[in-house]
Amino acid sequence: MRSRIFAVLAVAILAGGGLAYGTYNMVNNQAPAAAAATETQPVVVASANLQLGAELKPGDLTVMAFPKGKAPEGTFTQPSEIVGRGLIVPIVKNEPILAAKLASKEAGSGLPPVIPEGMRAVSVRVDEVVGVAGYVLPGNRVDVLATANPSDRRADVTTKVILSNVQVLTAGTRMEQDQEDTKAVQVTVVTLLVFPEQSERLALASTEGKIQLALRNPLDQGAPETPGIKTAGLMGTVKAPVVRSTSTKGRVALPVTLGVSGGSPIPTVEMIRGDKRATEVIK
Repeated sequence: MRSRIFAVLAVAILAGGGLAYGTYNMVNNQAPAAAAATETQPVVVASANLQLGAELKPGDLTVMAFPKGKAPEGTFTQPSEIVGRGLIVPIVKNEPILAAKLASKEAGSGLPPVIPEGMRAVSVRVDEVVGVAGYVLPGNRVDVLATANPSDRRADVTTKVILSNVQVLTAGTRMEQDQEDTKAVQVTVVTLLVFPEQSERLALASTEGKIQLALRNPLDQGAPETPGIKTAGLMGTVKAPVVRSTSTKGRVALPVTLGVSGGSPIPTVEMIRGDKRATEVIK
């Protein structure tokens, strides 16, 4: 009886030892495969939120480990490769720095590298109301309304949309000296991206009259053809014509210069069906 118990115990010990040895070998064999699966590569990322036009400094950058082969194309492995270059788009914290988001080494930093060829950046001073109560931010698109008097008659004061679908490059504040009490006052400055001929209209409107910004939906690419409005039309003394253009959904978003419509306006009504707009002529 005793010998039978010893025999069973011996078999159990041998079976347990064999199982433990097999498990040990299996774990050792899987370890190299797991190490290969977690192999990483260094990727330079932003250590803080960085604004458009910012010059990259060593403190703005850090290195994170990405799974090998999973990093986006165009990344860098060392901060020293890109220190001193400027950003042409804003970047958020921990976002990989890509070559496509950087200005060339010769372009430097700041706003100039952001301006596309053939266009200009024009800054205009606006107050909180003109700046749509602070809701105008970089990347937004706006229409520019100008109020001016083409003659000496008060009745000729006209407000009209002179530029449409203009991109805002920067929106911020700067300190200027008040001419009366020589104290520093806060002035809001908005920089718009326009074509050269549009910069002339914008400068003239800022000098000869007042401008107002109208914030627009970024998905709305239409360019409304407005004849402008005078005080008499505003108060109802003279019937103000209403002219609207059809939607240009799907076209490239470029700033549009709007002129005064010629001839008698055709009475129209704008029809909205879901997300589609159309203009119908009233007969």
